[in-house]
Amino acid sequence: MMKISTRGQYALRMMVEFALHPNECTTLSQVAARHDLSDKYLEQIVAVLVRAGYVTSVRGAKGGYMLTKDPSEYTAGMILRLMEGDLAPVACLSGDTEPQCKHWDTCSTLSLWKQVEDAISQVVDHVTLADLVRDQLQRPGYTPR
Repeated sequence: MMKISTRGQYALRMMVEFALHPNECTTLSQVAARHDLSDKYLEQIVAVLVRAGYVTSVRGAKGGYMLTKDPSEYTAGMILRLMEGDLAPVACLSGDTEPQCKHWDTCSTLSLWKQVEDAISQVVDHVTLADLVRDQLQRPGYTPR
């Protein structure tokens, strides 16, 4: 079963938190408190986001992290692939264009797995952080900080 790791899930949640407050810094402790997550784990994840140029860190009393672009410019797919690598549902579709399996030419299920991969990409590549922010703001239990 293909599963998105906690790294991918938390990175997406963190990016939504940053997108909810685009003109101010958000600290990792704010994200951790809102989502009941470990600050230390979030530090590892945000380091990847900073290296990729998705967020920037601001030092000082009002410091924290901010998106480097508008929320509409990030897709869920960009963030998940950064954290997870590709999103292929089976190993034979992972990686480069070289066949990953000796049964590549004769496998009757390959086209099914390719359709699954394409469907996943269709969804995650068309949902932006702006879309997720709109959804978050409409959630009945959401309370802004």
